[in-house]
Amino acid sequence: MERTSLSHPFPPVYDGFSRILILGSFPSAASREMNFYYGHKQNRFWPLMARLYGEPVPQTVEERRRFALAHGIALWDSIASCTIIGSSDLSIRDAVPNKISELLHAAPIERVYCNGKTSHSCYEKYVYPETRLHAEALPSTSPANAAWSMDRLASAWSVILA
Repeated sequence: MERTSLSHPFPPVYDGFSRILILGSFPSAASREMNFYYGHKQNRFWPLMARLYGEPVPQTVEERRRFALAHGIALWDSIASCTIIGSSDLSIRDAVPNKISELLHAAPIERVYCNGKTSHSCYEKYVYPETRLHAEALPSTSPANAAWSMDRLASAWSVILA
């Protein structure tokens, strides 16, 4: 596959009640096609959120948006643009961070969690020095992170409920 230069195709999800920010790295090809976060059918993000909050798995983009906002969750990605091969975080080059500090001023975010190492590395390098708001790295919900079972993910991600 060829490396492609891309810009983030959709806006963050947040409102005046968003207390938790969950940052991915950059949208997968499936998410870019769906035009929403965690769109790959094998990504465990939405089933994991449903499990943590004891609700049915949201299916449509609108259901997912409502689910996040109903639980005070803001969604965005650490990277605004990059060159990438397919959906591989390992292939990301020339990353330009999103203006996360602007979102932190627009919403009452209290805690930041990064879905995977790439997102956390970008946040720590570009955002933390500006905001001084710590972000916790959580294991990726990507199907590429097959070493983590749903039970292990649920245990690690349960920190968002605190």
